[in-house]
Amino acid sequence: MGWDWHQAVLGLGKHGPAVRLYVFAREKTMASGAVIASTPPGGSNDVGLEEPKKMTREDWRKKKELEEQRKLGNAPAEVDEEGKDINPHIPQYISSVPWYIDPSKRPTLKHQRPQPEKQKQFSTSGDWYKRGVQENALATRYRKGACENCGAMTHNKKDCLERPRKVGAKYTSMNIAPDEHIQPQLMFDYDGKRDRWNGYNPEEHMKIVEEYSKVDLAKRTLKAQKLQEELASGKLEQVNSPRHQWGEEEPNSQTERDHNSEDEDEDKYADDIDMPGQNFDSKRRITVRNLRIREDIAKYLRNLDPNSAYYDPKTRAMRENPYANTGKNPDEVGYAGDNFVRYTGDTISMAQTQLFAWEAYDKGSEVHLQADPTKLELLYKSFKVKKEDFKAQQKEGILEKYGGQEHLDAPPAELLLAQTEDYVEYSRHGTVIKGQEKAIARSKYEEDVMINNHTCIWGSYWKEGKWGYKCCHSFVKYSYCTGEAGKEIANAEADLPDEEFMEEEYMAKPKTLVEMHQEKQKEEKKKKKKKHKKSSNSDSEGEERKKQEKLKKALNAEEARLLHVKELMQLDERKRPYNSMYEAREPTEEEMEAYRMKRQRPDDPMASFLGQ
Repeated sequence: MGWDWHQAVLGLGKHGPAVRLYVFAREKTMASGAVIASTPPGGSNDVGLEEPKKMTREDWRKKKELEEQRKLGNAPAEVDEEGKDINPHIPQYISSVPWYIDPSKRPTLKHQRPQPEKQKQFSTSGDWYKRGVQENALATRYRKGACENCGAMTHNKKDCLERPRKVGAKYTSMNIAPDEHIQPQLMFDYDGKRDRWNGYNPEEHMKIVEEYSKVDLAKRTLKAQKLQEELASGKLEQVNSPRHQWGEEEPNSQTERDHNSEDEDEDKYADDIDMPGQNFDSKRRITVRNLRIREDIAKYLRNLDPNSAYYDPKTRAMRENPYANTGKNPDEVGYAGDNFVRYTGDTISMAQTQLFAWEAYDKGSEVHLQADPTKLELLYKSFKVKKEDFKAQQKEGILEKYGGQEHLDAPPAELLLAQTEDYVEYSRHGTVIKGQEKAIARSKYEEDVMINNHTCIWGSYWKEGKWGYKCCHSFVKYSYCTGEAGKEIANAEADLPDEEFMEEEYMAKPKTLVEMHQEKQKEEKKKKKKKHKKSSNSDSEGEERKKQEKLKKALNAEEARLLHVKELMQLDERKRPYNSMYEAREPTEEEMEAYRMKRQRPDDPMASFLGQ
């Protein structure tokens, strides 16, 4: 009697990959009421998985106080099963072992570390593939299981690399091939795969060292023998000659050649000597040739102006000229930028040759700049000669047909008067202050197009809400230019006095009897005209009909205009057409009446009812 194990379910939670272990058990009590734990079916006699008991409030408080003291450093840190301290700041869900794995274990970090059984076993740094052949004795007879063709034990007949024999070694037992090495299967880690010297035998380098030491010893022995021979023959007595005492040497002396050879030999040992200049013997001094030239100036120190050429520290390149704003000629300075070198000398001609090679290859000629430079150079020269001849023939043909040779022989316009009107003002640094202004950016539309003898474009003149031409003050588009005469007429019309002003001046003056008589006659004529109008009502009806027809046409035109405006307002701003083609004229009475009738009045209470 005891625990009855029914089901153990390991599943995924509804809201995430949380592992849940459900253990359903049923207690079976005995007659005395005691509970006995029985093993699960197919299990062992170990302690069953039990969920940890709940802690009392006092134990929970003590545990929390101990954790706080450990975090503050007042209490010793907790120790795991391997004797290592556990950082008190590590959360509990990391340091504690889950209860469903082993509730008896104390807090540890072993389950967070790499598990030994899951680690890959890599080869050591000393392991490498075998070289050469085995040094065992060659077999003299066929062995069972060996290759039937050559007799080696390390492969079979199917994998044999020797020429198939007419009669295999299995039957002849002759010329048994030696066994090959069976190479080990090496698996290196990240560093082992990138080890340059893995598998290198240091004894190979010792052979090179011994070879060089033997050569050096032979040279020294030979030099000592030559010196003994010269001493014996008396050739070294020239050192004590008077010319040598005054600092002069014989031009073809043997001593000079000896010292030169010594310097050449001792250049190899320049790393083992003192600093250059410390050895004051002129014959024994050695110069290290890899020192930087002190007169060489760094690129970024040539011009300390922060606005000068940009220096790229990563590539150590300065493409522009650092002396560009100083007024110096690029040919006179020692360094004019990397681009100056790229676009000088044979660089341009080489680029042109390369371009010609590409074009010729596209047209079927088998030429290449690197593969056959001589052929390409000859072909390019002949191409340039033919091109110049073709241009000259074409030019002569055009001149013979149309003439105009005298225009080609004329000097340039600047040399005709030996002066120009281009004014340029420079600062002391060489920058342009005035003159050579930048060209005005133009749009894709035609600009500065003069028509009908005008010297200014339409829209260059504006007056009283009207556009016109500035050259003649004309407000009619596509009109012919009248020049200064048109300006005078427009100014004269503008200087005419108003009629009201003239009437006021006329009324202010004292009237004579003749003037008073003339006014009475005018008034009488006006009265007669009014009587005549009353008699001609029939004529006025016809005029009213004409007015109604004109008003109807004006209303139709106004409706069409409003529809056009509505369509334009729905378009994008950048796609709307220009309105410079409208006529600049005064609207008629019918057009004004139609505008008033069709105008929207938001303050009208009947506007919503009328659909406005």
